[in-house]
Order: sequence, then C-alpha cells, then structure tokens
Amino acid sequence: MRAALWLIALFAIAVAVALFAGNNQAVLTLFWPPHRVDLSLNLALLLAALAFLVLHLALRAFAAAFSLPMQARRWRAQQKERAMQAALMDGLAHLLAGRFIRASRAAQSALAQERSLAQLASEVGQDSGYNPQRALQLRSLAHLVVAESAQALQDKPLRDEHLRLALEPAPQRIGVETREGIALRAARWALEDREPLLALERLEQLPVGVARRTLALRLRLKAARLARRSAEAMETARLLAKHRAFSPQAAQSIVRGLALEWLQGAMDTRSLQQVWLSLDAEERAMPEVAVHAAGRLMSLGGDALQARQWLDQVWDAMVESEAVVPEDLQVRLVTTLERGLDSIDSDWLARIEAALLGRPRDPNFQYLAGMACLHRQLWGKAQQLLGQAVLNLQDADLQRRAWRALAQLAEQRGDAAAAQQAWRKLSQA
Repeated sequence: MRAALWLIALFAIAVAVALFAGNNQAVLTLFWPPHRVDLSLNLALLLAALAFLVLHLALRAFAAAFSLPMQARRWRAQQKERAMQAALMDGLAHLLAGRFIRASRAAQSALAQERSLAQLASEVGQDSGYNPQRALQLRSLAHLVVAESAQALQDKPLRDEHLRLALEPAPQRIGVETREGIALRAARWALEDREPLLALERLEQLPVGVARRTLALRLRLKAARLARRSAEAMETARLLAKHRAFSPQAAQSIVRGLALEWLQGAMDTRSLQQVWLSLDAEERAMPEVAVHAAGRLMSLGGDALQARQWLDQVWDAMVESEAVVPEDLQVRLVTTLERGLDSIDSDWLARIEAALLGRPRDPNFQYLAGMACLHRQLWGKAQQLLGQAVLNLQDADLQRRAWRALAQLAEQRGDAAAAQQAWRKLSQA
C-alpha cells in the first residue's frame, strides 16, 4: 500500500512539473555590463537547484574532513571499551575454571583499559559514548575478580586492597546490587578464613532486606555455628526452613543438631531450662532433643521430676511403636529414667508396668522395670526381670549394670554361687 501511494505521489509531481515547465515562457535576463545574458526561467531554476546541491555536498565534505580526528578518537574509545569488556569476561571465565592467576591478570588488564578509556573519554567528551556509572560498575567487578582470585591464592593483602577499591565508589554510583554482592562475597571470605565474628559483623552491616535473603541467611547460619552462637544459629535456621531453603528432612536434621548444640552449651540447670523454653513445641517433641535435654538436666543435678516431664512424649512414642525411636535412643532414654528412679512416683511406675505388659519381651523395658523394683526393694521381682533382660540386652553398659545388680541381689540373699557367676559374667561383658 505504501509503495502504491509513493508511486501515485511521483506521478503527481511529474504532472505538476510538466504543466509548469511546458507552458512557461518566462525569460530571466542578467545584465553584466557590457554583457547581457538571457536565460529561460526553467533553466535558471535548474541551475539554482544544482548550485544548492553542489554547495551542500561541499559543506558535508568539509565537515567530514574536519571531524576525522574526533571520529578516530571515538573509534579508539570504542575499541578500548570492547577490550576492557573482553578482558573482564576472560577474567570471569578463568575464575570459574579455577585458573586464579590468569583471572587476576585478565581483571587487572581490564582495570588498565578502563583507566585509559576514562582518560580518552575526557578528551573526546560526551560524543564518545562513555558511561561513567557503567564504567565504575565494571571497575568494581574487575576489582572483585582480583580479590576473589587473591582469596583463592591466600593473598590476603592483595584481597583486602582490591576489596577496598571495589567498595570505594559511592553506592549510588556503582549500583546497589553490585555493592551488596561484593559485601556478601566479603562475608564469605571471612567465613572461609575461619573468622566467624568478622563474617557476622559484615553481615550486620547489610540492609535489612539483603540480610534476610537466602544466601545471607546461609552465611549467617554457618558463621553463627562456627562462633558457637547457638541461639542466633537456631533463629537463622528457622528462617531458612520457613523460606524453604532446605528440604523438610534436611531442615529437621539441621534444627535438631542446633538444638542439641544449644542444650549442650548450657552450664547450669537454669540456663538449660531457659534453652528448653526457647525451643518450639515441634523441636521439644523431637526424641533426640528431649532425651538429650533430660540427660543433660540429670547430669547438672537438676530435678528428676522435671526431666521425666520432658520425656513424656518420647516415652509415649516409644511405647506405641518401637520403630519410632531408634535402639540407641531407647537405651539413652532408659538410662536417663534409671538415674531418677530414687524419686520416681507411682504414676511413672504404672507407666513402666503398662509398657512392660504391652511389650513383655522387650529387654529395655525389662531392665528398667527390674531396676525400678530394685529401688522399691522388691528383690524377687527385680531378680526375675533383670535375669530375663540381661540375656537379650544389646547395650554393653546396660548389660554390665544388670549383671552387677544380679550379683548384689545374690549376695544379699546369701547365694554365693549365683553371685560369683554374676561377677564373672560382669567381668566378661
């Protein structure tokens, strides 16, 4: 359609020119004493158009001739900019490939090209296409590549120097994302150097929005664990689990490990109770956490009644299904309950008896019930239960304690042969 319109317009122009020039009888006379020149008006208009065209082309040629030096400088600036970008890309490629010396050299070459480009751009001016803000960002990235390579080569002075140079421009000049990325890399370097306090300090300097990103939270978690800050590590792990940074199984494992570390770091019963109350309900319901907390409380001389309260859910889980609680955890649970049998109440005695009735062949329940009977001075029942349990116990420590209790019971009732046999079994266990 556009071509058809252009064709119609050309035909219209041709018709207008033919109508004007065909019937134009006007004559233009030029007097140049003592000469007189007569020209038709059509020829005069044609000569005027040709003169305008020649003058225009001449001016264009002169302008192009005078602009050649400027174009040459602009071309050199473009070549330097391309060389700078190519050097930076080479540095990044070498860094990813683990060729750190070459990466550092390529990045330093990009820095040299950038300095030369800035000087050339000051001569050319705005026509060079030089973007100072973009150049500063490329310079910061080149400094980051050199610092990253120096970190890999354990050249800390060079790393710190280029880190300072990378962060030297104002944030609004190098870009917020670039500056945040450099700060996160600096925190990671401190963590790699086993300096968790420095890493946490650098993470604290980040804006709130950046500090809650998954990458920053992962760094904070590692630094807090390395610095033995269990409370901060637990809070960070909860945030990561909330953001689904881990799979549910991995998140549960990490939280469980942190809870165990936090409980282990308590040096008295008061601090242990504070840690226990700081845990979430789901965390307190974890069998490993509850058993460890109760065992730690008993080790610190805490209240056995409170320890048994912490073990309520774990005990119910172990009684309901054997597969829920592993064997080693069952042994630890039994050991913890055994340490508080002196103050055990009738409610827990009934629960132990009910568990034994539910699983009468379980050696762990037999052992615990036998030791409870021993503390209640039920000698016959204790000897019966311990005699059944000692043959099937998988834990060597529980088996030795069972043989010791049987030996003491035999001595108490005056059965020297049975006592001697129990002591011999104890020495062999």
